[in-house]
Amino acid sequence: MADPKDVLKQYFKYPSFKGKQEEIINRLLKENGHCLVLMPTGGGKSICYQIPALIFDGGTIVISPLIALMQDQVDVLKKKNIPAEFINSTVNPKARRDRLDNFVEGKIKLLYVTPERFRKHEFVASIKKANVSLLAVDEAHCISEWGHDFRPDYSRIAEFRKLLGNPLTIALTATATKDVQTDIIAKLGLTEDEIQLFHQGIQRPNLRLETADVFDEKETLNDIIKVLDEYKGHGIIYFSLIKKLEYYSQLLNDKGYDHEVYHGKLESRKRKQTQRDFLSGKQNLILATNAFGMGIDKPDIRFVIHAEVPSSIESYYQEIGRAGRDGKDSLCMLLYNQEDLYTQMEFIKWANPDADYYYAVYNILKTNLDSVTSMGISYIREQISFKDKNDFRVETVLAMLDRYSVTEGNVENGDLKLIDNLPEELEDDDRLKEKLLNDNKKLLSVVNYFNSTSCRRIFISDYFGFPGETPCGNCDVCG
Repeated sequence: MADPKDVLKQYFKYPSFKGKQEEIINRLLKENGHCLVLMPTGGGKSICYQIPALIFDGGTIVISPLIALMQDQVDVLKKKNIPAEFINSTVNPKARRDRLDNFVEGKIKLLYVTPERFRKHEFVASIKKANVSLLAVDEAHCISEWGHDFRPDYSRIAEFRKLLGNPLTIALTATATKDVQTDIIAKLGLTEDEIQLFHQGIQRPNLRLETADVFDEKETLNDIIKVLDEYKGHGIIYFSLIKKLEYYSQLLNDKGYDHEVYHGKLESRKRKQTQRDFLSGKQNLILATNAFGMGIDKPDIRFVIHAEVPSSIESYYQEIGRAGRDGKDSLCMLLYNQEDLYTQMEFIKWANPDADYYYAVYNILKTNLDSVTSMGISYIREQISFKDKNDFRVETVLAMLDRYSVTEGNVENGDLKLIDNLPEELEDDDRLKEKLLNDNKKLLSVVNYFNSTSCRRIFISDYFGFPGETPCGNCDVCG
C-alpha cells in the first residue's frame, strides 16, 4: 500500500498533513473504519477522502449536494492529474454513460454525483457492478432534517450504501450540532460504535469575531465603510435580501467603492464571471446573498461582513469560514439590527408551510396541471395566496415536491409532471410544526450569540456540542 504522505506530496504538493487529516486517513486505510468528520470550512476535508481514493484498489463515489461545487472540485483534481469525473444533469447522456462505464472499469478513481442520481435506474444498474472501496458523503449535514439544508435524497444514504455493498464510508461537514451528528450516523445505516467522530472544533484563531449593534441604514453603511477602509484586500459582504443588497451596492458606488454583486436572480453567465473575477483577484469586493461562497476556495479573504442577521449559527459559521484560509488575520463582522429578525422570521415562515398548504398546492397540480403548465407559478399563487407576491411558500412546496420525487420537470420550463403521491412527511402536521419551531430556535441562537457576554468562539463551540474551549483572546468580548 502506498504511503499517504508520498501521495500527498506527489499530487497535492503539501509537505505534511494538517490537523486531524492523517489520523482520519489512517482510520480509513489501516483500520478500515467508518468516519464522521467535523472540520471547519477551509480545514482540508476533501483530502481526507481524496488521498485514500488514490490508494484503494477500487473506486470512490463522492456524494455532493451542488452541481457547481462538484464541477469545481473535479476541475481542481484533473489539474493535478487525478482521474476524477462527475455525473449530473449538465452532462449529456452519452458523456454520462461513458463516465459511468469508465468508473465501473476502474479508469476513474473518484466519481462525484448528487444523491438524486440514485433515482436513475440506468445509473443504479451500472454502479452496482463497480468495485467501490469508499463512499464519501460531502456536506453531510444535508442528511438530517434538523440540519440547515436538508435534502430528502441524502436521507436515503443507507439505501445507497446497501446497493453498493455497504462500502467503507466517510461523512464530512463543517456544521453539525449533537442532534444532527446522531441523525447523520443513523441515516448512514451505522451505529455510534461503528463510526469514529473526528472534530477540530473551530480552531481558526486567525479569525477575529466581532458584532456591532446598528440601528439604521446610516449606521450599517458607516460600519461597512470602516471595515473596507481598515481591511485592505478581498472581502465578502453578505445580505439576506436582494433588494437591500442592491440598495447598499448603490450607496457604495456613490462613495467610490468598486465591487461586484452576486445573487440568485442574476443570469448564470454573469454569476460565473463574477465568481471568476473574485477568484482571480480581478475584483476585491463582492456583495452577495448566501448563494455565493460554496466551493469558493480562496485563501486570502481578509473579511466577511454579515450586513443582515443570518438565519442560524450553522450558516453563519459556514460563511465566516471562507475568511483567512491562508492563516493570516481576518475579520468576521456581524452587524445586528433588530429589524432583520422580522425578515428572517418571514423566511422561516415561507420555508415551513403546514400540511394543509402542501395538500392545497398538490391538489392544484393534480386537478389543474394544464393551467399550471401554461400559466406558471403565478397561477398557483393566484389560487392559493391571493396574488401575494411576497409569499414564497409556493416555491418551497414545489422545491420539496421535486426533492421528494413527487414531481418531475420544472414549472418555468412548462414541463412539470406529477409522478407520485404526497409523502407522509409532508402530510404530518406535527412534524412540520416541530421543524418550524426548530428553525425559530436556530434564529434565537443567533440573537443569543450577539447578546453573549462570554467568548464568541466558546459560544459557537458549545452550540455545536464541543464544550471545553478556552477563551480565544481574539473576539470583541475577549478584547
